[in-house]
Amino acid sequence: MHKKRSWNDKFRLAMGELENKIQRERERGDKGGTWPEREKVEAWNAERKKQGYGQYCGSVSAAEKPQTKEERKREDFIKNVLLQTAKSAAFLLAALALIQGVVKVLPDSITVNSSVGGRELPIYCVETDKKQVALSFDAAWGNEDTGRILDILKKHNVKVTFFMTGGWVESYPDDVKAILAAGHDLGNHSENHKNMSQLSDEQCQEELMKVHTKVQELTGYEMCLFRPPYGDYDNHVITNAHKCGYYPIQWSIDSLDWKDYGADDIVKRVVESDKLNNGAIILMHNGAKYTADALESVITGLQDKGYEIVPISQLIYKDKYHMKADGTQVSGQ
Repeated sequence: MHKKRSWNDKFRLAMGELENKIQRERERGDKGGTWPEREKVEAWNAERKKQGYGQYCGSVSAAEKPQTKEERKREDFIKNVLLQTAKSAAFLLAALALIQGVVKVLPDSITVNSSVGGRELPIYCVETDKKQVALSFDAAWGNEDTGRILDILKKHNVKVTFFMTGGWVESYPDDVKAILAAGHDLGNHSENHKNMSQLSDEQCQEELMKVHTKVQELTGYEMCLFRPPYGDYDNHVITNAHKCGYYPIQWSIDSLDWKDYGADDIVKRVVESDKLNNGAIILMHNGAKYTADALESVITGLQDKGYEIVPISQLIYKDKYHMKADGTQVSGQ
């Protein structure tokens, strides 16, 4: 156990140095400002210093410090590691993805960790002190009420998240553009709405990236939120979503609007849910029979209880988080 930790410590240092190098290259090519923001760099560095690790996305002030003998030894070690790993294109790509927060990485103090007891988990809800919840709409069939839903959201100045299948994007490109123009999240709901757990790694990634490409070509928007069809997932589905640069998203409150029980039933299931609390993610469908009828009461009911409704991209943590066994995302800071 101690030997593994010793290697991990060395590997963290190596990765930190690689990130520094790429950071300097980014700054040379982008005169508009540093990446990431200086405040984030300082926060990351402070956290890593507490944990005994090296600089993460090193700052200018850190680069100006004279090297000690110990630091020179460390640099020699890092150079040796980089010399070996640079021969692997796959490693370099993974390292770049690490810096962009696209995939899960090793050091828990600065990274995301979606694994609990060997299970890879999507985000069901978020642990937060902010009195915020997120509304989300799955768009896989039908389109009769999308315009009406957008009008209601605009009336109440509410931003939400739409998860779209590839077929829906192809059938209703103007609505995809309208959703984005109104300031809502565009999310990935797979190409063909299949049970993802029954697909191979290659098929999973294809299901994600086909829709990603369609939306990107249509709008220029880079999606990063993925909801598995039917809520069906296993470890390999979550892992493949991460590899494609996605945060897998589930829900903590199900409106069951697709069962057509009526508008009042939808409102009650959302506004009176025992799972309604800070960080809740609510599932609805743009093509269900009574969703548009219920939406205004859902919004006002949530607001009357003091909740601010935000898109999922604003609710979740993008980095430095871990998961609880129930699918709650928790900040690692």
